[in-house]
Amino acid sequence: MISKEKTMTAIEIMYEMFPEAHGELVSKNAFELLIAVILSAQATDVSVNKVTPALFEAYPTPQALSEAPLEDIIEKIKSIGLYRNKAKNIKACASELLLRFGGEVPQTREDLISLPGVGRKTANVVLGDAFGIPAIAVDTHVERVSKRLRICKLDANVLEVEQTLMKKIPDTLWVKTHHTLIFFGRYHCTARAPKCEVCPLLTMCQEGKLRMKGKKTI
Repeated sequence: MISKEKTMTAIEIMYEMFPEAHGELVSKNAFELLIAVILSAQATDVSVNKVTPALFEAYPTPQALSEAPLEDIIEKIKSIGLYRNKAKNIKACASELLLRFGGEVPQTREDLISLPGVGRKTANVVLGDAFGIPAIAVDTHVERVSKRLRICKLDANVLEVEQTLMKKIPDTLWVKTHHTLIFFGRYHCTARAPKCEVCPLLTMCQEGKLRMKGKKTI
């Protein structure tokens, strides 16, 4: 793995490349963000943003969503993947918010993970983006970039990737870094055709050097 110092050098270069990196799920409040992130599992932010305006217009509060007929929710989100299971989860999540948290989105990881449809990644996104609480959510982009640059071990699981990033990056930069890594992975260091030939990180990226030599890599 590369050192903490080299990790920060790489991250700072990414900051320069994507100074406006931000969460791309559209929401007006913590409740909407929570529901949007649940819906985004194995789906693109673009696809989620297409269905949430009508969903939130019809059911703008936990109370309204908890009382919504399941088939009506399904109808509004059916263009995204796993829509039936997600419809059940967001309806149940809204009910749990009312039952256990007074209709408010909780502000601890433990409480968030206890909600239907919420895993550690979703909880971390909500903590960081809704409440400004330091957290790093590891999605496919964050994991891919971290491993390609050897910031973490190639065989690290998602939690290990998160823990490694947390050790190497100051907590005041966790949320910013999370979004920057996503932008870098989504728009530059893509899964199938990374832009290695024009990447300012190529000299410190073993993965990129191997790719440029035409060797088979991960």
